[in-house]
Amino acid sequence: MRMSILAAALAALAIAAPAAAQDVNQRIPVSLGTRTGQPPSGQPVPTIIAEPVAMMIAACDSDGDARVTRAELEACVKHSFASIDTAGTGSIGYIGYGDWARKWLGDANALPSPFTVDTDGDNRITLAELEAQFAALFARYDKDKDGVVTRAELLTIKTGLEDRPQDGRRRGAKK
Repeated sequence: MRMSILAAALAALAIAAPAAAQDVNQRIPVSLGTRTGQPPSGQPVPTIIAEPVAMMIAACDSDGDARVTRAELEACVKHSFASIDTAGTGSIGYIGYGDWARKWLGDANALPSPFTVDTDGDNRITLAELEAQFAALFARYDKDKDGVVTRAELLTIKTGLEDRPQDGRRRGAKK
């Protein structure tokens, strides 16, 4: 009985394999082995990246216009801080910051790190320190300096090939 099930599974794979191979060949190849490191069409394969902090800033759009103002960001940062500082002490330790990062950035180790945010080095993070960090981040993302951050400004586009030398080798690789 087991042998017949195995035989049937192998037969199904043998029938599906040419179809799967054909499907793979129909896709646009990513030719990392070519001299330019680009697919035959000449266009790079883009990767759109959103940093965890950029995703949080985008989520601070309280009026739904797909734009985040400084006022929306400040209200959002206050709300996020208060969700962790449930005792209302006005500061959280590094473990509390890890809880904040996990909840609001998606991972306890997402940047900015607590060491960056804790500017006075007292091992506590205050709302003012978190607000200052987000004000600096807002300024960095606000590329056109109009006081509003759009989704486009929050995205980073990487080709994944920009650090590769023209001959296709990795940096530091021997010929």
